[in-house]
Amino acid sequence: MARSHSDALVVFGVTGDLAHKMIFPALYAMVKKGALDVPVIGVAFPKWSMERLHRRVTDSIERSGGIDNKGALKHLLSLLKYVSGDYKDPATFTAIKEVLGKARRPAYYLAIPPSLFETVIKSLGTANLAKNARVIVEKPFGRDLASAQELNKVAHSVFPEDSIFRIDHFLGKEAIMNILYFRFANSFLEPIWNRNYVASVQITLSERFGVGKRGAFYESAGCLRDVIQNHLFQVLALLAMEPPAGRHFGAVHNEQAKVFQAMRALTPDDVVRGQYAGYRKEKDVAKDSDVETFCALRLFIDSWRWEGVPWYLRSGKYLPDTATEVLVELKPAPQRLFADSAPLTGRSNYLRFRLSPNPAIALAARVKLAGEEFVGEQQELYLSEERTGDETPYERLLGDAMAGDGALFTREDSVEAAWVVVDPVLKNHHRVRPYKRGSWGPKAADTIIAANGGWHNPICEDSPE
Repeated sequence: MARSHSDALVVFGVTGDLAHKMIFPALYAMVKKGALDVPVIGVAFPKWSMERLHRRVTDSIERSGGIDNKGALKHLLSLLKYVSGDYKDPATFTAIKEVLGKARRPAYYLAIPPSLFETVIKSLGTANLAKNARVIVEKPFGRDLASAQELNKVAHSVFPEDSIFRIDHFLGKEAIMNILYFRFANSFLEPIWNRNYVASVQITLSERFGVGKRGAFYESAGCLRDVIQNHLFQVLALLAMEPPAGRHFGAVHNEQAKVFQAMRALTPDDVVRGQYAGYRKEKDVAKDSDVETFCALRLFIDSWRWEGVPWYLRSGKYLPDTATEVLVELKPAPQRLFADSAPLTGRSNYLRFRLSPNPAIALAARVKLAGEEFVGEQQELYLSEERTGDETPYERLLGDAMAGDGALFTREDSVEAAWVVVDPVLKNHHRVRPYKRGSWGPKAADTIIAANGGWHNPICEDSPE
């Protein structure tokens, strides 16, 4: 059944950094394509004039790539309205109702700190602003299992599940969506995509920069919460899930949830936490901080398909490159007919997904060198994906949420099942280990993967190795 489109977008936190960096450029792109033509109501505490908000929006678009359509910018500015007020004050929500006017199906986007989610959601309910509406909630959805369950409870007291859109911009990336397509559009993968042929799977998200001005946020979150429990778990679910019964998002969500539910809960020895040199000198960071800026872990999925296959996840700040890659390593041939066969010469066959930068898919195979001897070398069959005119993640996700399409959003049971996996090590863990900036993290991270040939460091060049 087709769902009605939202007839207004209300952005809480419209004066914040997220709106400036991501949301305004996405709205501008949507207007250019004719995908946005409803009132956009910004809500925030500062008493800004419309002129100041217009300047903020214009500056955002100029910084994100420039203004290439003055008519679209003018139209976007004409759609904007602004409500100034405290989120704890009922008068703020009365003002929102007045500005909404005849709109009956608004979408509320909470681009605000997680500590305010509950306040705003409850206030929307109290002000009778939730009927036929949708709410879009930024990650992190909770900071542990208990808080996620409480937030879900609060959200469900005001909105039905199919009107709650838990946004993770990572899922809006084209390369992430391509994992789902590549897996189930190609029949050659299915026979080998299981414990019989896959030796291990690695997922790395590395960042070349530090926490910057986000020291206070990182002190409350850390790498495990900020990146692995959401971004990398979502990639893992797309790689590990069973074929869905159909393409509709409910079927996909069902299979993703089963992956999280089958994950074995982590123990302290499964996790290596690191902290880059100088982190404790960053602004708003405790002098004796034990917060991790790097995290590597090993986990298992207790399912028929993946029993016994280790999954290795790794992310960190101030690593050598900014990149995201997946390496699915296949088991070596059962008989060593040739002296230079794996594992003596390193990795055997593998599939490599480079998600960013410059998305690509590669298949590694050994090829015989010319001559009488049976000696070969590793080569990659390499497919580079040219990307021009892609929708940005926020453009895609905001458009989908306003259309009621939940395919790229996370569901309640998946969120809670993912927290169940990491909850045991959020407080009970080994202390962080220092690592040098520009390295691949603390040496201890190598120990958890040593049995499977060590970490694969992302290839960031435009061409294969």
